[in-house]
Amino acid sequence: MAKRDYYETLGVPKNASDDEIKKAYRKYAMKHHPDRNQGESSKVAEEKFKECKEAYEMLSDPQKRSAYDQHGHAGVDPNLRGGPGQEGFGGFAEAFGDIFGDMFGQQRGRGAGGRQVFRGGDLSYAMEISLEEAARGKDAQIRIPSWESCETCHGSGAKPGTQVKTCSTCGGAGAVQMRQGFFSVQQTCPACRGAGKVIPEPCTACAGQGRLKKQKTLEVKIPAGIDGGMRIRSTGNGEPGTNGGPPGDLYIEIRLKKHDIFERDGDDLHCTVPMSIITASLGGEIEVPTLAGKAAIDIPEGTQTGKQFRLRGKGIKGVRASYPGDLYCHILVETPVKLSEAQRKLLRELEESFQKGAGKHSPSSDSWTDRLKNFFTS
Repeated sequence: MAKRDYYETLGVPKNASDDEIKKAYRKYAMKHHPDRNQGESSKVAEEKFKECKEAYEMLSDPQKRSAYDQHGHAGVDPNLRGGPGQEGFGGFAEAFGDIFGDMFGQQRGRGAGGRQVFRGGDLSYAMEISLEEAARGKDAQIRIPSWESCETCHGSGAKPGTQVKTCSTCGGAGAVQMRQGFFSVQQTCPACRGAGKVIPEPCTACAGQGRLKKQKTLEVKIPAGIDGGMRIRSTGNGEPGTNGGPPGDLYIEIRLKKHDIFERDGDDLHCTVPMSIITASLGGEIEVPTLAGKAAIDIPEGTQTGKQFRLRGKGIKGVRASYPGDLYCHILVETPVKLSEAQRKLLRELEESFQKGAGKHSPSSDSWTDRLKNFFTS
């Protein structure tokens, strides 16, 4: 013989409060107590008393009530579940529910009364900062969306003068059982979308959402040494959850502005240093820029384009680094342009003197000439 529905036994709706369930139990317990029923009606009263007691024991326990709301008698009666080593139909449904939730990127759980609760979505904010700000860190303010309770409906989502009603499809549980043969699969209620309640007349100010989207200012601390592509997480500043679920997070993505002088490579910096042909030939001391100010480099005689000078510790100290990177200065020897006639004459005289030196003034000319001869004679 099939068991009666526990809510029906106590004569209460599925969304009844704990106090309502307790009052209903006391009423029926007094009516069907064996001491109050004698004679032929005693056996019937005793059976009804046992039914009331069983129903109250199940519905007064939050965990048992939740299991009953989700799976019916199979959720609380071990005799109706699968055999040894099996989870029963309830475990089957829950397992597949978790898989589908992971596939679609939603994190869900159970709220009061068995309603499905969902975590809010994450938000992304792109922040562009300069290389100097990335190296030293900074305190910034950003404007992000926020959600505030609707003042018109006081957060209920219902039009003033109307009320939110319990969903008749799922009875306020937020989920329905889909049975096919021996299998029972639980899914989100299509009528209320897991909320357990429906709004017959939505609030016009918030379209039934119970909250309004606005803007707020958020203080953000950018750590020193941060690099482009890194993200800063601000917990709880994402979109609000559904049915009381936790809010999502805000992720601030860092982007570096293009610098006029430096290029960053991890914790190291690179820059190109233009140099006159005179300084490159004769050598000397030149000044190069760093993030902390100017620095001096001794240039040896005969420095060529592409020569690299390394300044240790003049790079950037990364977020997780224990010491700063280095600065690499790449030399670019500039060829003079827009020469006067007198300058041209001096350069020709200089070229003639170089040729008389039999190639000793041009370190690459001999090897280049040899390679050309081998190329044309081979």
